[in-house]
Amino acid sequence: MTDTWVSLFSGGKDSSWALYRALEEGLDVSRLLTVHPSEESYMYHVPETQLARLAAESIGIELVEVEPGDLAAAEAVDSAAQGDAELEPLEAALTDLAEEVDLAGVTAGAIESEFQTSRIQGMCDRLGIDLFAPLWQRDPDELAAEMLEAGFEITILQVAAYGLDESWLGRPLDAEAIEELRELNAEYGVHLLGEGGEFETFVTNGPHMDRRIDLEYDTEWHGDSGRIRITDARLAE
Repeated sequence: MTDTWVSLFSGGKDSSWALYRALEEGLDVSRLLTVHPSEESYMYHVPETQLARLAAESIGIELVEVEPGDLAAAEAVDSAAQGDAELEPLEAALTDLAEEVDLAGVTAGAIESEFQTSRIQGMCDRLGIDLFAPLWQRDPDELAAEMLEAGFEITILQVAAYGLDESWLGRPLDAEAIEELRELNAEYGVHLLGEGGEFETFVTNGPHMDRRIDLEYDTEWHGDSGRIRITDARLAE
C-alpha cells in the first residue's frame, strides 16, 4: 500500500487551503474527514458542515463523516477538557482508517491556534503519523493573497466581531473584503482571516474542484453576530 493522507476538512477556506497545498506537494490524499460538531465547539469549524459532502463530490475525494454524539455535552469542566473530549471521535475515526490504509498523516488548516494545533499534533504523535499544516504561523495577509490568486472563491457563512454587520453574511471574501478587513483589524483587532472566530467561511470553487457550488440561504442576525442557514446547495452545471 502507498502512504495515504487524510485531510481534516470542513469546506472552509483554511482546511481547503491545507488540502490544496497538500495536493500541490504531491501528497496522496485519499480521504477527507469532516467532524460535525456541536454548536459550541472549541476544536472545529461549526456552521453548515453538511456542505462538505458537495465539496468532496466536486473535489473527487472520498469523504468520511464523524458525528461527535454527546461527548461535547459531557459537562467538561473547562475549555481544555472540552477540547480534549472533542478530539476523541476524530482520533477514533483515524484509528479505524489506519486499519484500512497505510496512514501517513493528516492535513490541518490552523493558522495561529495553539489550542487546536497542540491537540492535533498530540493525536498524530499517539497515532504515529505526520501533520501537514501549511498555514501554521504564516502571515495572514500573504495567505489571503495566495488564496485569491489561486482562484479560491470564498463565501462568509458566519460573523461574530465588532465591525462585521449583517451585510457580511453571504459576502464573498474577495480583495475588496480583505481591504476592509485590514481597516477593521487596525480599528478593532479583527483577524484578517477570522482565526479568532470573527468569521467562518465556505469555499464554493477553487483549482482543486471540478464544479462550483451554488448556494441559496436565509440569514439570521442577533444584534452583534449572525450566520446564514443553507436552504439549497448544488453543484453548478
